[in-house]
Amino acid sequence: MGIREALGALLGTTALPKANLDKLFAISSASVTMQSEFDLVPAPRAGICFKPIESSQYDEAKAEIEELLKFSSRETGSSFKVVTDEYRFTWVILEDPDFDDLVGGIHLVSQTLIEKGFGDYLLCAIFRFEKGKPVYWVYHFKLGRFYPFIPLDGKTRDSAMEFRVRSLLDKDLPIEKEMAKWYPLWGIPL
Repeated sequence: MGIREALGALLGTTALPKANLDKLFAISSASVTMQSEFDLVPAPRAGICFKPIESSQYDEAKAEIEELLKFSSRETGSSFKVVTDEYRFTWVILEDPDFDDLVGGIHLVSQTLIEKGFGDYLLCAIFRFEKGKPVYWVYHFKLGRFYPFIPLDGKTRDSAMEFRVRSLLDKDLPIEKEMAKWYPLWGIPL
């Protein structure tokens, strides 16, 4: 990676690859492997995180997302909320006992933001699994790949478990190979 690409990745100015959005659906089939091989149970929550946007166009996009999610909620029984974390990032948190509905909802939100011209603001989608502690699968939009994140107390992470789940799912998910890009996300609101 050249210096221009590295700076673009750090500053969030790298263009979002359009074809990568469909890779989100890989987490659905991977969840079956996680349950059968690792006893990782999908939590009934998932989220999508994006940078703060100051724009009247964003207000329109946010209203459209909320309308789409309300409509979708009637069909699927999902619920949602929009929250701002301590770092001023915006999260759309979805709740649904059906994991496939969560994945579809995350895809719907990200697709809407991209269509409205806010694709560059998308940071990641988070899918929570549990096995005594939260195990997160992070989908990094700009990389178009997943990586595991297992936080522990004191802002440390369970790297050994992250490596184990990565090796288990290497064939099921497009996983980021460079572990230096497995950014910790402290304070995930789900």
